[in-house]
Amino acid sequence: MTQGAAVTGMVFDVKRYALHDGPGVRVAVHLKGCPLSCLWCHNPEGRSPMPQILFRKERCIACGACIGACPKGAVKDAELCVGTGACAYACPSGARELCGKETSVDDVMAQILKERIFFDQSGGGVTLSGGEPLYQPGFAAALLKECGRHEIHTAVETCGFVSRSVLMEALPFTDLFLYDIKHMDSDKHRKYTGVDNEVILLNLKVLGEAGALIHARVPFIPGVNTDEENLRSTGTFLRGVKGVEKVNLLPYHSAAEDKHRRWNIEYKLKGLRAPSEDMLKNGAAILESYGLKVEIGG
Repeated sequence: MTQGAAVTGMVFDVKRYALHDGPGVRVAVHLKGCPLSCLWCHNPEGRSPMPQILFRKERCIACGACIGACPKGAVKDAELCVGTGACAYACPSGARELCGKETSVDDVMAQILKERIFFDQSGGGVTLSGGEPLYQPGFAAALLKECGRHEIHTAVETCGFVSRSVLMEALPFTDLFLYDIKHMDSDKHRKYTGVDNEVILLNLKVLGEAGALIHARVPFIPGVNTDEENLRSTGTFLRGVKGVEKVNLLPYHSAAEDKHRRWNIEYKLKGLRAPSEDMLKNGAAILESYGLKVEIGG
């Protein structure tokens, strides 16, 4: 058994041919668990660190196969669910889906290496995403090291709300950090994400001082962080952080609401519309006025 076979983590998706998670064509490995609860979260199924059964009510044909398959009787009492996935495997209509599976580094690498030709041709690589990938620090570090051993470019997409030691463990094996800056006001950051931003902002400065290459990613959420005051505070801050190569302004889109609805998860920003092209251009111009290179989109 290799060392990679012994190190396991909870993975909920491995996306091939990812085009918006760093340079080139990439494989995006999504790890479960996140310390934030952003109201606009595009991957709500990645918040919990545990395996979950996601239910699409509109697909259910009421055949009862799930009830007979579940060893715990959890279909009728969700609190009994231990995430075996038996109901999902038995469901003939795809109404139930197991989200999250304990997976070894070797198993993930086997999937990654199948895409090697696309990395070499496009300058791509592997991006660890989530959830928050550094929520599983041991697994993330082991996977990054293994990618490095195969000379595969690595990126980590992070909210930054992690311990300093976890960041420093990942740094030597990470070619690029995709670092989220959601709001500069600490109270508003807590309101919209569940945590304040002190650790996040400090960690970004520490990464820059340590020589990391950083793409700052600013989710552009109308009515949340698109006001001029916040954008100017963001520009002032990022201008003073070493290692920030560019800023990606990421427009909100309705896929977040659709995914919450699909998985029967409460969504608290119902009816929120995507920002207009003029809003995005204005936001980008404000950030550019601080000497930052800005791209709209990921």
